[in-house]
Amino acid sequence: MYELTIETKFSAAHQLRGYQGRCEKLHGHNWKVKVSVVSEVLNDIGLVMDFKDLKDATNEFLAQLEHSFVNDVFPFTEINPSSENIAKWIYDGLSKKLNTDYLSVSMVTVYESDNACASYYE
Repeated sequence: MYELTIETKFSAAHQLRGYQGRCEKLHGHNWKVKVSVVSEVLNDIGLVMDFKDLKDATNEFLAQLEHSFVNDVFPFTEINPSSENIAKWIYDGLSKKLNTDYLSVSMVTVYESDNACASYYE
C-alpha cells in the first residue's frame, strides 16, 4: 500500500456553540490541514498521484473556508465547526472528488494550533 500526504493551510474564524469556555467566543485560527491518500498501485509513471494535484484539489475545496466565519458555511450552520467536524467535512468532500477504483482519501488531520489537532478516517 502506498500513502501520499500533503499539508496546506487556511485562515478562518469560528465559535463553538454550547462550549463552556473561551472558545465559545468568536476567535480565529491559522489552520493547518494534512490530507493523505492511499493506493495499492502506481500510475504509468510510478506515482499514486501528483503532489501538486492533491494540494490543488485540497486548496480548491478549502477556498470555501478561507477568511470566512466558518459557522456561516454549510454544514457548520447546523453542526459545530469543531476541528473534528471540519476534518470529516474535508474528508467527505475530497473523497467525492478524488476517490477512484484504485485511489482513496485515507485520512484528514486538522490543526487549529501547533499543538492541537483532530483527524478523521474510515
